[in-house]
Amino acid sequence: MLLLRTTLRQPLSAALLILGIALGVAVMVGIDLANTSAERGFALSTAAVTGRATHAIVAGDQGVAETVYVALRTDPLWRRQIAMAPLVRVLASSPQLEGLPLTLLGVDPLAEPPFRAYWGDAQEVPVETAVRLLTVPGAVLLSAPLAARYGLEPCPPDRLDAGCRLNLVVAGRSHDAYLVGVLDPSDAFSRRSLETLVLTDIATAQGFGDMAGRLSRIDLILPDGFDPNRLAAVLPPGHLMVPAGRRSGQVVAMTDAFRVNLTALSLLALIVGIFLIYNMMTFAVVRRRALFGILRSLGYTRGQVFGLVLAEAALLALIGTALGLGLGVLLGQATVRLVTRTINDLFFVVSTREVDVPISSLIKGSMAGMLAGLTAAMLPAWDAAAVPPRLALLRTDMESKAQRLVVLAAAGGLVLMGLGAVVLALPTRNLVISFGGTFAVLIGLAALTPWLTFWLMRFLSAPLGRWPGLLGRLATRNIIRAQSRLAIAIAALMAAVAVTIGVQVMIDSFRTTVILWLDESLRGDIY
Repeated sequence: MLLLRTTLRQPLSAALLILGIALGVAVMVGIDLANTSAERGFALSTAAVTGRATHAIVAGDQGVAETVYVALRTDPLWRRQIAMAPLVRVLASSPQLEGLPLTLLGVDPLAEPPFRAYWGDAQEVPVETAVRLLTVPGAVLLSAPLAARYGLEPCPPDRLDAGCRLNLVVAGRSHDAYLVGVLDPSDAFSRRSLETLVLTDIATAQGFGDMAGRLSRIDLILPDGFDPNRLAAVLPPGHLMVPAGRRSGQVVAMTDAFRVNLTALSLLALIVGIFLIYNMMTFAVVRRRALFGILRSLGYTRGQVFGLVLAEAALLALIGTALGLGLGVLLGQATVRLVTRTINDLFFVVSTREVDVPISSLIKGSMAGMLAGLTAAMLPAWDAAAVPPRLALLRTDMESKAQRLVVLAAAGGLVLMGLGAVVLALPTRNLVISFGGTFAVLIGLAALTPWLTFWLMRFLSAPLGRWPGLLGRLATRNIIRAQSRLAIAIAALMAAVAVTIGVQVMIDSFRTTVILWLDESLRGDIY
């Protein structure tokens, strides 16, 4: 209670400490929630397109020729053993749906039931739905929740009108489609997986996507014990049969680096928060150094003083962590669409419009906040407990100790920087190793900053003594003599500035790479 009352008399210091923890936890939790939601959306989108297929016949960007499907479907040898379904996949959007990225999926309603559960518990496509899908020009189906969200109603059975018209934009061209029905699966997973899916027949999808005579792929369900090489051997040149999970694995591998980048940035934010926490706890200990000396003189043991400081840090860390969790959820809601949009632009259309808040993310954020607060407070607490009562009342002892620590920290920083440089020089593409080297260099530079500041002030003391004169000499000497209070603050500022510049350089480098790639790829006047 003694330290709590003292803390309440210094609300600004306590607020800064709480804010440091809250911001670190918020960034970590927010990015983790955005990543988790994007991953779940990726799984939903993949499940909606891949279904229960075990293999697929593909042929690169040009697509699979329709004649390949016709030949396999009409061959009794393959028709008896293998379930197969043609598929045309086209990326689209609609101004009526707020520009939501959509997957226009062209299917054969009669071949679909073994592959994808679009029609709930029914094993076969409803006859009326199949007939309208195959006979109405531009007929499409949407998920029931998506249609309800934007106030869309299916066309009446006897006519097509503007009320059920859906404008679809594919490759910059606008097409009129008509909503003839809705998809309403019985389970929640299937409903969410269909959230950004537009279902139509093969011919309509080919027309909208300018894929006449071509398919995106042919999905297959091979029976147990079937040798895939038998079927692969009869495919025309340029056509391959691949496991259905391979493409998903490739997309996952591509997006892994993106998620690791975001996670690393959240950890960097937490490191900056740890610097701030350590600085505020050190400053609090320095200001109450005389109080600790009095407590020791009255009979308090080192363990009791150590426990007092840690208890105060734990209380403030708890408040900061709780605040950070709330801010993290809000940040996750704000960033999930940005993360999803980036994945949509670069990798794959992801069906995610809301944030899932798993308990694991909150637990990770809580543990990170509490550990950061207690770890950062450990050294100041030990310093408060270890100082003898007589020396606690002397300012010179503290500053001389700080000067020695600055030199030791500089030596440790040089070692960390060297270790980080060695790690970064290793011929590896492992992101964890590379980020480990980056962290080592960053922490090493932070540890070296107070020592460099000391010598910079010594160097500037003479010129600043001539102008502006006395104030210049006082400023430089005060910085030199106040290392116990200023060293960590300067290191925290250095780390924050370094992270900001590093992120900006990374973004600019990525943009430059994309520009160079586009300049090399798009050489025509019109594309």
